[in-house]
Amino acid sequence: MASKALISLSILLLIHSCYSAHEHSLLTPTTTSLPLDVTIETLVSVVLLCFGIVLSNREELKPISWTVWSGVLEREKGCGQFGYLDERVGFLEIRAKRAEFAKWIKGAGEGSSSQKT
Repeated sequence: MASKALISLSILLLIHSCYSAHEHSLLTPTTTSLPLDVTIETLVSVVLLCFGIVLSNREELKPISWTVWSGVLEREKGCGQFGYLDERVGFLEIRAKRAEFAKWIKGAGEGSSSQKT
């Protein structure tokens, strides 16, 4: 309940600071920096808003533990966090693939010449 009130108050402060900044830009034709009170009000409202959001999600936040996460991953998927490294394709033997390709090309070339005659 307190977090909702804090969020509401900070949103009101943020709206007021935005309105004050807009009003200041309309009233002063030259480009000057914002007054100190508007800047402080904006910063305070943003900090309060962040604090209110964290307080409202306090029940959902849980501590992060790498070992627990890794254990759950191993139980559910059967592999650890680096399991994708075992499933990747290894290095190809380029010379063998090149020889296989040349053999295939020769076979396709001979087949096409025999069809023409």
